[in-house]
Amino acid sequence: MARRGPGCSQYGGRMKVALMGTRGVPARYGGFETAVEEIGSRLAARGHAVTVYCRNPGQRMHEYRGMTLVNAPAVRHRVAETLSHTAASTVHAVVRDRPDAAIVMNAGNAPFLKPLRLAGIPAAVHLDGLESKREKWRGAGAAYYRWAERAAVAWGQEVIADAQAIADHVSRDYGRECVVIPYGAAVIHPGSGRLAALGVDPGGYHLLVARFEPENHVLDAVKAYGASREVRPLVVVGSAPYSDSYVDAVHAAAEGDGRIRLVGSLYDQDLLDELYGHAVAYIHGHSVGGTNPSLLRAMGAGAPVLAFDVEFNREVTDGRAYFWRDAEMLTSVFDDIATGSEGTTLASMSTDGRARIAGHYQWDAVTDQYENLLHRLAASRRR
Repeated sequence: MARRGPGCSQYGGRMKVALMGTRGVPARYGGFETAVEEIGSRLAARGHAVTVYCRNPGQRMHEYRGMTLVNAPAVRHRVAETLSHTAASTVHAVVRDRPDAAIVMNAGNAPFLKPLRLAGIPAAVHLDGLESKREKWRGAGAAYYRWAERAAVAWGQEVIADAQAIADHVSRDYGRECVVIPYGAAVIHPGSGRLAALGVDPGGYHLLVARFEPENHVLDAVKAYGASREVRPLVVVGSAPYSDSYVDAVHAAAEGDGRIRLVGSLYDQDLLDELYGHAVAYIHGHSVGGTNPSLLRAMGAGAPVLAFDVEFNREVTDGRAYFWRDAEMLTSVFDDIATGSEGTTLASMSTDGRARIAGHYQWDAVTDQYENLLHRLAASRRR
């Protein structure tokens, strides 16, 4: 398909765009940040003026991949960090930047949709899965996110969902239609020269990449592997800054089992690509998000997927994965893989995963959809 020229879409014209509500770029942390970098840099390459609000500690850059970076302050606390940073970003956008349109990531930032609208800045809000169900937001935090989801749906000029299952939830519970725009990923065939640094060989390990949080089922996966007959190691990438008790439980479950390698957080994207690309299988326990970037990345690198059985994961994989609901089921899958009887199926999953990414999750196509959405928002401001 022919590409459009810089700054052109079916709505036409160049825009000034603000992207806020994340840690910003360069992307080092999660899906929102990766989306902002990939979409923002492409919008900038098409001729749009893109401002990204950042709260990366120690950030000194003011320009990156064609985007203007504003390093807004934040209170460094789990509860206050996102809200304080988005408050500062909103003030800057209203007083100084004056964009034609804004994308606000995370329903938790709903309180700032009204100030943007009152200032004449149309904004779309991107929901982040079923945030109120995350264990870290128990009690008052969960109540806030339930309220924030309702407010975001009510106050956002447009509401973005990254999975059809999230859009169905919003339609069913709030009677509003979402714009469904997924994340993207690359189809890659990475080398393997750096795996030796982690003590593993190509095709000789399983991989899990996740924050250590209950809704990601890392503990279940570690226990399942520990109870299995598989001898190839399990490499576990990740940790969590606010879940000490859960992190301790994962480490306790792995203790004494030399097959389980807890390597901590890895921000080396090339090394992560090698890990995804040469794993026997990628274990994906995420259960409350929408389209998960780690899952997309694993599929794009050809990793067969063992996924927790929820509608989001079935949607992304198009059903081409092994699905599990508890540690016992996952242990059974590991045992089957250990016998070698699943080799043909795993190879087929690898091919199907790459094809799924190539057909449905490409960043250029994702950016096309965001560009058109932003043009609609900007046009509404002019009206």
